[in-house]
Amino acid sequence: MNARGDQLPLSFAKALPTGLLEVELQRGADELDDLLGFAARANAKRGFLFVSKVLGKHWPVRPQRMLDIHARMAAGVPDAPGPVLFIAMAETAVGLGQGVFEAWLRAHPGQEALFLQTTRYRVGAGSIIEFEEAHSHAPRQFLHMPRGAHEQDLLRSARTIVLVDDEASTGNTFLNLTHACRKLNPALERVHLAVLANFMGSAATGALTARFGLPATMGALVEGEYRFTPADCPVDAAPAQRYDAGAERGASTAFGRLGLTRTLRAPEALADRLAVTIAMNEKVLVLGTGEFMHVSTLLGAALEARGLDVVVQSTTRSPILTWGAVQHALTFPDNYGEGIPNFIYNVAPGQYDHVLICHETPAGAALHGLARTLEARLFHYLTEDDVEEVPVR
Repeated sequence: MNARGDQLPLSFAKALPTGLLEVELQRGADELDDLLGFAARANAKRGFLFVSKVLGKHWPVRPQRMLDIHARMAAGVPDAPGPVLFIAMAETAVGLGQGVFEAWLRAHPGQEALFLQTTRYRVGAGSIIEFEEAHSHAPRQFLHMPRGAHEQDLLRSARTIVLVDDEASTGNTFLNLTHACRKLNPALERVHLAVLANFMGSAATGALTARFGLPATMGALVEGEYRFTPADCPVDAAPAQRYDAGAERGASTAFGRLGLTRTLRAPEALADRLAVTIAMNEKVLVLGTGEFMHVSTLLGAALEARGLDVVVQSTTRSPILTWGAVQHALTFPDNYGEGIPNFIYNVAPGQYDHVLICHETPAGAALHGLARTLEARLFHYLTEDDVEEVPVR
């Protein structure tokens, strides 16, 4: 802070195993340690990672803390013409985007909005928009046409689009998706980018409207820019995506891939049944799987509301080195059946008294093996109200 109380830029450098990351923050430095950590990625395209501590992906976070962040980000969405289309970016920000959408709905009762998530999987036989996230370890993404007629109408008539991700660095993925959506809906009038961290820099952020070709705004809790100088070191280039158009991956159509216009219900009856089996002093992890994240937050929040000590996070397909904000890594087979490694970070066997794994795919060998490793229980979500506990063999 200076004498007037203005926040001064904060500059620092992090020497990663994969290179040198230099960061300058213009906003959010006062809560940086609560929001972000830094890690090294086993990815030749991008050897670093900003690890969000409030995302529920690579770092454990209390459910209410996540819900508070969702409300904070939703409050940053400018008043704009409706209907409003919210799109959450897979894999990392699916839960974040759904939470922001639901917080916005609660703050704007009676206003029409549609939620969609991008996905790495084809579901159903409907039409899709395909685009790429170039720097990702799994670059191919899809946006499905909603199944319902009302949801389709909202997609085609939306006047504002809100794109939600954990971080913005170049804006290219947002731009690619916006262009694809405008081909389907030329009536779009404005775009808002809602991110936890904006590392595009002030010049690029200020040029968003010109670049998108329509009024564009940015909402972020942390803002700055970075420079990364790669080191000359070997990087694991193992594929994180093996797409097969005809394969059935078990990805659900019920939780956002084909469109939602309402909030999901928390599984209160399930939380009641679980709460009586957990002591108040025991530590609980509710673990989402891959793109299936938001329901784990809702279950965690329901248990937390009953006085339990709960954190939530998720498995991922992103390979990250054990360094910095990632101090432990578990590898397990892919429960979606692509035959690629999946990971859990900062979770060690025996760390929690109870681990509750929420999944959308059938409980095959991969999930049974993971449950045995973590001494966990498996909960297969058929719908938000139909959740079956799968015996762990």
